[in-house]
Amino acid sequence: MIVALHSVLRPGMVEEYETRHRTIPDALVATFAKIGIHQWQIWRSDHDLFHLVECDDWGAANVALDTDPANAQWQEWIGVCVDHFAQVGGPGAAGMVLPKVWSLSDQVGA
Repeated sequence: MIVALHSVLRPGMVEEYETRHRTIPDALVATFAKIGIHQWQIWRSDHDLFHLVECDDWGAANVALDTDPANAQWQEWIGVCVDHFAQVGGPGAAGMVLPKVWSLSDQVGA
């Protein structure tokens, strides 16, 4: 599945965020592999960050991340830059699941 997230940086933290987020800890990379997160991409427009996450089960991944020590350390490190995650996907949602409708590469490769 592909999930979209939207987060917002604190004022004046763009450069600091990009510096801190050049890489993530190897322990967190290993956690992602273990819990079925295969790809995570982030794009930025000013203070808005747009995430696309490819994973097996976003709900299960979030439950696992809630108690993962590597994720807790990462959130403490990167959290000084992030103001909040905007709610997407309806009330109580932790992201918006995006079913694929069409892909140029799929069409051209067919």
